[in-house]
Amino acid sequence: MFTIGDFASLGRVSVRMLRHYDAIGLLRPARVDPTTGYRHYRAGQLAQLNRIVALKELGFSLQQVKTILQDRVTADELRGMLRLRRVELEAVMSDARARLAEVESRLRTIESESRMSTEPVVIKSLPPLRVAELTATSGSFDPREIGPVVTSLFDDLRTRLDAAGVAVVGPGVTRYEDIQHTGGVAVHAGLPVAEDAEVDGVGMVELAGVERAATIVHCGPMDGILPTVQVLARWLDENGSRLTARHSREVSIARPADPTEWVTELQVPTVA
Repeated sequence: MFTIGDFASLGRVSVRMLRHYDAIGLLRPARVDPTTGYRHYRAGQLAQLNRIVALKELGFSLQQVKTILQDRVTADELRGMLRLRRVELEAVMSDARARLAEVESRLRTIESESRMSTEPVVIKSLPPLRVAELTATSGSFDPREIGPVVTSLFDDLRTRLDAAGVAVVGPGVTRYEDIQHTGGVAVHAGLPVAEDAEVDGVGMVELAGVERAATIVHCGPMDGILPTVQVLARWLDENGSRLTARHSREVSIARPADPTEWVTELQVPTVA
């Protein structure tokens, strides 16, 4: 048998923690000396300690841990619970990382406000464009919501066009519309095609030509697009331009595997 100090060392926990577990009936010592009150543990109790620590680290309260252990769950059941809890925590961590990325993007925008350049804005006309298009809804313009919608739409669209033997003749075009009654966003993902074709579930849309559009190129992932958008907004304001349509476009000029190498052109129809 082991003293409480040795058992704590073997289990990589504190003596104080073991005393607390004993006090709440979560992990009793194998023996308590009736004269000294010293606690002693058996090596077999390390398995119980491992379960307690694993469940606690995964966010279960000590009362929940006690209930789980009292129900005498099997090792396989416990592994299943831990895997499920791990998936939940990974989702929380992913969401937290996305939130931090959004905050960082806003901070970079604030820090660069005084040195934003308007030189990258180019005025040009846009020819009419025929696109095969799919549409879905995002809850908001938050990159954590809209990004997966855009990716899913283009993946689905390419799969359908490939299956139908329809050739894509240009880079992808994304358009957005506010949905007034819900506050959501309608996302239109289109791929240019040479001619109309019958493709199940895919719409063929003619995008009208634009006589005058203010355009700017954004390099990098789309969750960092805010500074680029605000450069364009400043240019519009400083040059007395106003928007002529809500259906601005994002054209995916380059989409390699590494998002840091993405190149996207924003196209906003305007009048001087």
